[in-house]
Amino acid sequence: MPKGLTFLPSLALTAMMALPLAAETQPDASTVVARVNGDEITLGHVIATVAVLPAQYQQAEDDVLFDFVLEQLIQQQLLGQQQDGLNKQNALTLDNEKRSLQAVQTVAALTETVVTDEAIQTAYDAQFNEFAGEDEFDASHILVETEEKAKALKAQLDDGADFAELARENSTGPSGPNGGALGWFGKGQMVPEFEGAVIALEKGQVSNPVQTQFGWHLVKLNDKRKTEAPELDAVRNELAQTIQQDAIQARIDELTQQAQIERPTLDGAGPEVMRQLDLIQE
Repeated sequence: MPKGLTFLPSLALTAMMALPLAAETQPDASTVVARVNGDEITLGHVIATVAVLPAQYQQAEDDVLFDFVLEQLIQQQLLGQQQDGLNKQNALTLDNEKRSLQAVQTVAALTETVVTDEAIQTAYDAQFNEFAGEDEFDASHILVETEEKAKALKAQLDDGADFAELARENSTGPSGPNGGALGWFGKGQMVPEFEGAVIALEKGQVSNPVQTQFGWHLVKLNDKRKTEAPELDAVRNELAQTIQQDAIQARIDELTQQAQIERPTLDGAGPEVMRQLDLIQE
């Protein structure tokens, strides 16, 4: 169930009957949708609750979801009315939640100001206008267990044998049935010994036997290219997140410089007691 909601067994309807409500032509957040012993539950309370429900609840039909949420709020109100106030732990939790929500509002306002299409385009240009690209390789290989076998196959290739055919007949690797083809890959995707052999090759050239942890390889470089800069839409969210994070950190740094922050050093009031729940329980 969503945080803050507890699915309770159906309570007696007579204990939660709301007073008849006057119809309003244009309801707003303050529109009363239920009264529980005089305490009002508004449309705003329902909307705010629905807004933070998990995705599986959002998929429910609107009339079903509205009734469900309102019922939960009524039941919570009934149970809450049995308390005069919050205990110490819950009051502190509420303080923390208020602090967090106020911080979120500040971040949202800041984000709206700094994360614009123009800012994203500027960030994209700065990062990719002079993008040179990185090397990518299209290679094939034949994997065998011994150096002697690899040397023998290399001799056949030097005499004009077809690489793909030898791979299908001899390679123990999973790419063997496909003629040894590995497709395109970039630096860091292969073990160092294999990558070094690929980098040293010219297009169409076959390496001498190369040993890796998997066995002995003959490597053929089929083609080589440079990666292209991604389209703006492909990195828009990433750029927006970076802009947001940088702006938030800059704002925090600015506020920190302006603020008077004190951190008293008190014996016995640090990490050694932060798990002692008894200190905040009544």
